[in-house]
Amino acid sequence: MNPQELLRPWLDATLGDGLRDVPLFDAHTHTGANDPDGMSATLEELTGMLDDVGSRAVFFTMHEPDGYPEANDRVIAEAEQTGGRLVPFCRVNPHDSAPAEARRALDAGARGIKLHPRAEQFTLDHPQVGDLFAIAEERGVPILIHAGRGIPALGKHVVQHASRHPGANVILAHAGICDLAWIWRSALELPNLFFDTAWWNPADLLTLFSLVPPGQVLYGSDAPYGRPVLSVTLATRCALQAGLSEDQLRAMLGGQLERLLAGQPAADMGAPPGSELFESNLLLERVSSSLVFSMAGAFAGIEQLAAEAISLARLACEVGDEAAEAEVCRSVLAALDVVDDLGGPANLRRGQPAVAAVLMALCVARTPDVPLPPSPEAADVAERTA
Repeated sequence: MNPQELLRPWLDATLGDGLRDVPLFDAHTHTGANDPDGMSATLEELTGMLDDVGSRAVFFTMHEPDGYPEANDRVIAEAEQTGGRLVPFCRVNPHDSAPAEARRALDAGARGIKLHPRAEQFTLDHPQVGDLFAIAEERGVPILIHAGRGIPALGKHVVQHASRHPGANVILAHAGICDLAWIWRSALELPNLFFDTAWWNPADLLTLFSLVPPGQVLYGSDAPYGRPVLSVTLATRCALQAGLSEDQLRAMLGGQLERLLAGQPAADMGAPPGSELFESNLLLERVSSSLVFSMAGAFAGIEQLAAEAISLARLACEVGDEAAEAEVCRSVLAALDVVDDLGGPANLRRGQPAVAAVLMALCVARTPDVPLPPSPEAADVAERTA
């Protein structure tokens, strides 16, 4: 059985009838086999992950220490095999004639540009980055930039480039977490500044959806690092909890990206729904904080730390059957049971399905107002009485 199917009940409940038919378009996926971090994905593996949710996707190569021309040609050729389902971006390195490679790859069929300041060790005040923004504006293509962990703040230079090149749509990957504390204010003034949702922490995603205009947030999975079944559920649950409407969700899940790639103006999807203040249920906060702690153990490869934190989360779910939080806690426990089905804390390592189950539990705890699947007990009763 595909392990992702164990998480499908939460996806189905989150989308409900209103969003079940939404055309998904993922802004952030990869193929490649030479990344020094050891992760890899073939075209077949990527499309298999996308098949789990019926999604189209933008994709680009993983890190290629020996340079990008050959890898960009591979991505463009892979895209041609998919009949338009996958849209290729070229990845370039400002230390290695990036403008020339971007023009060459765009002429060959790429439809956007990818920059990774951490992997290539550059900052966005590099002279060639300004040239790349000018190219993106001239060609009418997006430029997607790694803005997650492992880099210094880059938002100041992003705002400068986006202001100087209003025709260049820039997408900050990973919810722009390196600068999200303040750059959300700039998004209110820069309609060409976008963010993708390729990130795991609901606290960051809730902040993004609450403070950034909904038309400037694009669904992304980070596949193969993230799996689409989980990523769609995380993004949609956090968006619903923040207060986005069905029309705004449809734009986020694919409609807006479709417009950007077609060279059309971005649709105005209204003002952000929230503020810096966000209500939190203290009993559920205890659950979610323990699960965040478990992820620290998983990322560090410390099984005992992850296991102890999950045990604390289970104990925090014992709120009593009559408590207002009981249904949410039962769903958290059901997701943690999936962790056990997938090998338990010993399998909480990057790329393993058990990690996705912990993240599903964490998301459920942070999005208590979003529909949930029936608890296993209720499902058993329904099956016996059908």
